[in-house]
Amino acid sequence: MFHAKRPCEAADPASLHLNHLPDSLTASLRLHRLTRRFAGHAAVDGLSLDVPSGSIYGVVGRSGAGKSTLLRMAALLESPDSGEVFHGALPVTGLRGPELRAARRRVGVVFQAFNLFSSRTAAGNVAFPLEAAGTGREETRARVAELLALVGLPDKADRPVSRLSGGERQRVAIARALALEPRILFCDEATSALDPETTRSVL
Repeated sequence: MFHAKRPCEAADPASLHLNHLPDSLTASLRLHRLTRRFAGHAAVDGLSLDVPSGSIYGVVGRSGAGKSTLLRMAALLESPDSGEVFHGALPVTGLRGPELRAARRRVGVVFQAFNLFSSRTAAGNVAFPLEAAGTGREETRARVAELLALVGLPDKADRPVSRLSGGERQRVAIARALALEPRILFCDEATSALDPETTRSVL
């Protein structure tokens, strides 16, 4: 997550320029002059940002201000028209094939719309990134159980996601995003479907 302009300014294209961090701090995420246009309109315009390791940043703004576009570029789900993305010291803009897949495995993404597999159970959804990474069956089973317990769903492992509530689906999505112990976690309104008590627990 990121820190951006105040809500009254956020309807403008994302255009954030922060001073560089002290050399003593390690940036886990660096965005350099990112720009993304749609039909000639700049959703993100020359945005630069350093996020130090271990910190939590948030972008707050009106609908259509470019928040999700910014997140998708930083998470390597969408390519900028110009600018660069660094995860740690690694430049990740323009990666393709196996290098892109490897870079994506180092980040987790919690989507606002869940994006779960309807054909899988809760446990099956959490297991998917582990299976894709080639994790062994026993290790995968143990990790899935650990994560479902973390988000308060240890008794819903075998339940199809179609039979879960919106809040339960969001918690499954959060568990899935944490499966590979990501270095960076991106959240697009990750707790919007949760009640206040569950939100506090998950955060």
